[in-house]
Formats: sequence, C-alpha cells, structure tokens
Amino acid sequence: MNKILAVSLMAVFALGFSWRAPDNTLTPEEKRDGWKLAFNGADLTGWTPADAAGAWSVQDGTLYCNGKGGGMLYHNEKLKNFELKIDYKISQNGNSGVFIRTWDKNDPVNTGIEVQVLDSHSRQKPGRHDSGAIYDIIAPAVNAAKPAGEWNTFHIICKENMITVHMNGQKIIDLNLNDYTEPGKNPDGSPNKFKYAYKEMVKAGHIALQNHGNEVWYRNVKVKPL
Repeated sequence: MNKILAVSLMAVFALGFSWRAPDNTLTPEEKRDGWKLAFNGADLTGWTPADAAGAWSVQDGTLYCNGKGGGMLYHNEKLKNFELKIDYKISQNGNSGVFIRTWDKNDPVNTGIEVQVLDSHSRQKPGRHDSGAIYDIIAPAVNAAKPAGEWNTFHIICKENMITVHMNGQKIIDLNLNDYTEPGKNPDGSPNKFKYAYKEMVKAGHIALQNHGNEVWYRNVKVKPL
C-alpha cells in the first residue's frame, strides 16, 4: 500500500501539481516578503463604503457589490509606493475599477488612478477603456481578461512615477507618469478626461473599488508597502 501511495504521489508531482493557498490568506512566502492581507474574507474591517444604499457587503468570502446606488469602497490606509494583488470577477457587460492613490474622496475620478475592470474579454485590440487599462490614459498591451464570471488577477506596482500592471500573469501596463505633463492631454496629443496632469498623481492615497452600477466581486486583496 505504501508503495502504491508513493508511486501515486510521484505521478501527481510529475504532472505539475501546484498548491494554492486558501482564499484571503497569505502564503508563508508572502509573509516573509512583507505582504499584508487587506481583506479578511469575513467582514468589511479596514474598509469604508462611500454610499448610502448598502451596495457593498461580504458574500462568500468576497467583497461584493450589488450595483445599486453608487459610490466607492475605500481601503482605510493611505499608500504611495506599494504592490497590490487583487482578484476580481465581473458580471456580464459589467463595469467597475480598482482605484489607487485616491487622495480626495470627494473627487475620486480626478484624484485616483483607475485600473479599469470591464467585461471586455472579446476585444481583439483593447483600448484605453477596456479591462486592465489605466482609464482614458493608456491601453493594455494585450487583452489578458477572462470572460465574465471568471476570476482575474491584477498585480499592480506603484513606485514613485512608475505604474506597472500585470493581469493573469502577463504584463499589460508600463506607465511613466512623468510623460503626462498637461491636464486633459496624453503624450500622443489625444485628450483625456482629467483635470490634473498625471505627473501629479504621485501622492499617497486610498485603494478604492468602484460601484459602477453592476455586480462585481473582489477577493485576495494583498498589499506590500515599498
């Protein structure tokens, strides 16, 4: 029996077995590397909803937005230089966003950097409004988004003027904020909607999740200060 078990285990590892940590927990490696768990999987501890409709709640170990009303869900800590890992699942035709460095809750669209969350899996050539884009600023290099209803993972790195985004293991954004010297204008001359030049977006601010009127789920929110 022991020989059979040993042979079975060898076969499993030969096929490339990989262990996945339980949701909303840190692996031993992440703990050693300085990662912190920003969502405990049980309640909204550490988060503040900015809506009166009660759109945000915890459902089955996820930060769930039912799409009613409006308003962000803010992580209470302010961060400037950090790494963020976060999983999301969007509803069909859904829209949301992961905001970083949001320094004015009264005007999050203009004072936060939005990594777009959108049901845009089918787009062959993603644009500046598709999933993974820095909204209205820069399009993802490739469309790495999975279909609606499937989980995606962002790994976002903010270090001074550099913003890097990986999606589902692929690098999709490499942004130098210093290239954006004029309000409402991108380096290629195309317009954007923002009243501040993006070179100014280096202040410490909140991570925020957007209620854009659609169902969306987030989990495994992990932060590593730099």
